Amino acid sequence: MRLKRIFSNNIYSIFSILISIISIIFFIIIKLNLDHIVTNNPNVYNEANSLLFIIGTFILIIALVILGFIYIIRRSTVKFSNSMCDSIDKIIYKEEKIEFVEDEETIFSKLQHKLKKLVEILDNNREEALREKDNIKSLIGDISHQIKTPIANITMYNDTLIQRELNKDQQNMFLNNMKFQVSKLEWLVQALIKMSRLESNIISLNKVNSTLSDTIANALSGVYLKAEEKEIDLTIECPAFIKVNHDKKWTSEALFNIIENAVKYTDNGGSINISVEEWELFTKIDIMDTGIGISEEDINNIFKRFYRCREVLEVEGIGIGLYLTNEIITKQGGYIKVKSEKGKGTTFSVFLQR
Repeated sequence: MRLKRIFSNNIYSIFSILISIISIIFFIIIKLNLDHIVTNNPNVYNEANSLLFIIGTFILIIALVILGFIYIIRRSTVKFSNSMCDSIDKIIYKEEKIEFVEDEETIFSKLQHKLKKLVEILDNNREEALREKDNIKSLIGDISHQIKTPIANITMYNDTLIQRELNKDQQNMFLNNMKFQVSKLEWLVQALIKMSRLESNIISLNKVNSTLSDTIANALSGVYLKAEEKEIDLTIECPAFIKVNHDKKWTSEALFNIIENAVKYTDNGGSINISVEEWELFTKIDIMDTGIGISEEDINNIFKRFYRCREVLEVEGIGIGLYLTNEIITKQGGYIKVKSEKGKGTTFSVFLQR
């Protein structure tokens, strides 16, 4: 800062000296010309001195005005440059929040306005980078936690098979348990791959205006047998003529995750009803079950990655299905609402843009 001030003061001093030298040279030239005139015509001596005084005064005034103007410009420029430098330093060193005084009538204010936009962009990028960093940390922690359990079980079963003498039935039991854990691990990896592709926009959703009944039928195909085994009454109310702009494959997967949970958490002999209703801007898909219900506290968290309610920790699952569902629907411009009552059931309302 001191060097900047010394430099700016030196520039002002140089300008002052140059203007003074030019003024003196100009005054000397006029004086020599007037002396030449007086030498040739002595009668105009007094007039020449008066004219020289007037010209000298005029030159002095002009020089002072120029110097004053330069001083004002220099002062404003130095003040603004110092302010801009200080602001940039604060940005570089991430100091306290910068306040800008905007005045649209000056060029300086326009530069300040541009700098303000730059600061906002940098702040947003910084915050986004920090959020991304936190998300990556959280994801790594979640993945390690989810993978650790099946790997530990597989290791335990393997050690038991190696170290202990077991009969054929016991061996088959341990091998089946290992197979189940491997299947669980494989399913987890596939789910994580889908999640990472969706989050990083590697997968682009291809929205096509197509019938919704086919999409719902594809979603039901994966859970129909489980619902039959539990004697769950499964009803669908979806007119065949209803069409929606949606990605059939990914929307089917999103609906499957909701329906699978409904089958999983509905007792034997319960019911699940799927109904479709056209609104002005959206098409609503209601998936209503008579399951165990979700507490009000848990409803706010069910779409978080790897979140599971305390009541269902013993039930098979890893808590990623509803997270993927929400991502898929949101990326298509839709949204999801949930209503639930403990012990009576839950209704998931999926809204897709028409």
